[in-house]
Amino acid sequence: MRDPNPADRSTGLQAPLPNRLADRPTALFVYGTLQFETVLGGLIGRVPERQPTTTLDWRAAALEGRVYPGLVSAPGSEARGLLLTGMSEREWRVLDAFEDDRYDLQRIDLTCRSAAWAYVWPGGEVQVEDWDAAGFQERHLQAYAGRCARIASDLAARAGY
Repeated sequence: MRDPNPADRSTGLQAPLPNRLADRPTALFVYGTLQFETVLGGLIGRVPERQPTTTLDWRAAALEGRVYPGLVSAPGSEARGLLLTGMSEREWRVLDAFEDDRYDLQRIDLTCRSAAWAYVWPGGEVQVEDWDAAGFQERHLQAYAGRCARIASDLAARAGY
């Protein structure tokens, strides 16, 4: 079934998740909506240090019924994104609470450094085409970023802050 309001799918307000942050990640590779300053600022109140980078053998896939992508294994492909660093524990927890509970937080190799962590989509609902960041920006970013700002305090509370 298609989601009637896909901008509301990733709210972080689902049931409690297993502790995906148990390994204490330090750098996050973002390839979708978290690349946009208005989304990050709305969620954590600032834009962390960031650096453009890519990861090989992955792609940012369009997901059925969602405005955000999923990072999926794709030998021979390349996913472009940003490496976020210098985030506090609070910021990590808020972003983790925000991410759809279907994502797995995995360590992946990047072209700019040895590795970072990324929210990886486990499969299902993956479309053939890659996610269209420009299309998202044009059609959904304003409403999506507004929603992120509105739910930020709930996410912080869920994260224990």
